[in-house]
Amino acid sequence: MVTTDAGDFAARLPARGRLLALDIGTKTIGIATASADWAFASARQTLKRTRPSADVEALKTLAAAEGITGIVIGLPLSMNGSDSERTQSVRAQARNIARAIGLPVLLWDERWSTAAVERALIAADVSRAKRAERVDALAAAHILEGALARLARLAPGA
Repeated sequence: MVTTDAGDFAARLPARGRLLALDIGTKTIGIATASADWAFASARQTLKRTRPSADVEALKTLAAAEGITGIVIGLPLSMNGSDSERTQSVRAQARNIARAIGLPVLLWDERWSTAAVERALIAADVSRAKRAERVDALAAAHILEGALARLARLAPGA
């Protein structure tokens, strides 16, 4: 199941559980995880893309090892909110990931994630080389933080 509706996504999850976030690029996939109580997101790693089937298998292995209950994938909408060629590609990859891993997937607007992370890294005086190493995983964490904030508002008693 792939959705852009956070309420629908939350309804398909157990009460809580670890979430995996992905920032899917053409050459890399940034990876972040959320704590089981959804209190915080942590940037994990950047996966260099190879073949689609190998990428999905690596994500499936990670999800199983981490006890992941749901996946949040950054959706690269155009600035006006419409789909682009890249958006359609990510939607197709999300369907493949959901089918292969068997977990609910939430597509989350990521229009400003990489730019926000880049600005924060520059402000922290991180070198260009170090930024390149971490930006995708940090963007995944930024995407996940936004989704966690929305999911927290949906929780009973919020």
